[in-house]
Amino acid sequence: MGRHSKKKDSNLRRNSVVALAGLVPAGLVVGTTASASPSLPFAVAAESAPIADVPAAPQQPEAEPAAVATPAPELAPALPPAPEPAPAPAPLPAGPLGIPGVNFAAYQSAEKLLAKDLPGCGITWMQIAGIGMVESRHANGGQAHDNGDVFEPVIGLPLNGSLPGQAVIMDSDGGALDGDTVYDRAVGPTQFIPTTWAQFGADGNGDGKIDPQNLFDSAAATAKYLCDRGTNMRDIGSATMAIHRYNNSMAYVANVTAWALAYSTGITPSAADLPRIH
Repeated sequence: MGRHSKKKDSNLRRNSVVALAGLVPAGLVVGTTASASPSLPFAVAAESAPIADVPAAPQQPEAEPAAVATPAPELAPALPPAPEPAPAPAPLPAGPLGIPGVNFAAYQSAEKLLAKDLPGCGITWMQIAGIGMVESRHANGGQAHDNGDVFEPVIGLPLNGSLPGQAVIMDSDGGALDGDTVYDRAVGPTQFIPTTWAQFGADGNGDGKIDPQNLFDSAAATAKYLCDRGTNMRDIGSATMAIHRYNNSMAYVANVTAWALAYSTGITPSAADLPRIH
């Protein structure tokens, strides 16, 4: 706010074939020799005819032992398949009238945060988006990472009184936030001066940091600022005073209000609804 006061091993069963020794039938060789017949009574013993040699039974060859099956080598455990690469994150959905997706997410997050912390305020993401549009055109068209960190710091002009109605604000943070050790400058997508950021800065994305150059932190801080002092953003009068406090200009109030209404209806504001902010 540029001018206000921001994996199974598988064991193979071994099917070993036990070798059975071949049974070797022995060749039986029958050898007989001639022998005398015993004497018989009242008979002349006759010489027995020789018995013909019985040829030996052919010797069977020894059966070769059955081959022993060699067990197959054990296989190494199968490795689990490589994990699929993580898909790229889906683009964040855009909001009405071309609000970049990451900005849209930041504004909605801020609304939820304030509904929890300050439910009586009733601030809507559309009202926060109105500030974001007027202050930096949604961080120069959504120039930010998905976590909300802007690509390039958003830093305003030195508050040295050179513009009409501009207050002179000397450096208050040693240039820590704005890089200027002479004058303060508004910082971040919703433009907080260092002293105001010190009071209202918020961790909008829960990463443990409070950074004005983060869309989620910046949007949450804007919601906190507008809801300060018992503001009821449901009431047009109360909302007008809060926005005017953010920037002491009724033209500024008209622009923020027009864009907030546009985001709630989807109707682009006319030029007449957007007076020039001096």
